[in-house]
Amino acid sequence: MKIAVIDDYQDVFRTLGCYPKLQGHEILVYNDTEKDPDRLAERLREAEAVILTQARSPFPRALIERLPKLKLISQTGRSTGHIDIDACTEHGVVVSAAGKATAHPTAELTWGLILGALRHIPYEAQRLREGHWQSTVGVCVKGKTLGIYAYGRIGSLVANVGRAFGARVVCWGREGSLARAREAGYEIAQSRSVFFAQSDILSLHLPLNSETRGIVTAGDLASMKPTALIVNTSRAGIIAEGALVEALKAGRPGFAAVDVFEDEPLTGSAHPLLKMNNVIATPHLGYVERENYELYYGLVVDQILAYAGGSPINVLNPEAIGRK
Repeated sequence: MKIAVIDDYQDVFRTLGCYPKLQGHEILVYNDTEKDPDRLAERLREAEAVILTQARSPFPRALIERLPKLKLISQTGRSTGHIDIDACTEHGVVVSAAGKATAHPTAELTWGLILGALRHIPYEAQRLREGHWQSTVGVCVKGKTLGIYAYGRIGSLVANVGRAFGARVVCWGREGSLARAREAGYEIAQSRSVFFAQSDILSLHLPLNSETRGIVTAGDLASMKPTALIVNTSRAGIIAEGALVEALKAGRPGFAAVDVFEDEPLTGSAHPLLKMNNVIATPHLGYVERENYELYYGLVVDQILAYAGGSPINVLNPEAIGRK
């Protein structure tokens, strides 16, 4: 098969343990994101299978209709909101997707951002390189209120570390999430408004879907302390569009640490968050860790081999099988 791997920013796919399994297949790897639909269609014109990493590139109907040779999309993770599954089915394109990653890399990055922001680590490291000594006074986690919005796989790990650091951990979310938090012995906020108002550090761990898009509103942010830090390693769309920038300008909350943006990859330093001194920003590194990649891509390769062998696995649209 002719296999196209797109959005492999670090050119890591060919270094993974699963890569040799594709020996005998023709593989093209692209290390950039092509946002122009026409150029992306031309790039993938001969591909029979495409490997997608998370939601880095959308696959709408208009693109699928221009790829007559495409038979399989092998997706890392279970999230397929960026793929038009119905269009794939109509055109005989099988979509295989399954989750096999660990929550630890994103939880670890979350704490890296929290500590980096509270102790001004990026700023102090840069100042030291420039020949300066201490410039700021940091804030300790111990004794602070850590708000966890959605106590799931990642949120629970972040909460556990907060507890170990001596923070008061308070949770909010849907009833299922709150039930898990109660069972683990964590405090539940009296109300949503109290949750935002009392958190010194507020970490978001919700999936992005039609129900959660914009779930954190400008009003929520305005109720936070001027000394508070909000952390988002989930998806940018969880916060109402433009609300975080305006809230930070207004000083409530006073600080933010973000790993996600509305339009990725973000290049050129044009985003307003990148120009704010009270923001630490990273380029969506949450899941970008070698062992995680071995899990993600290992399953992707297994999906391709299963399809090539006539027994596709993890298929989201079985109606597409045999159409092409």
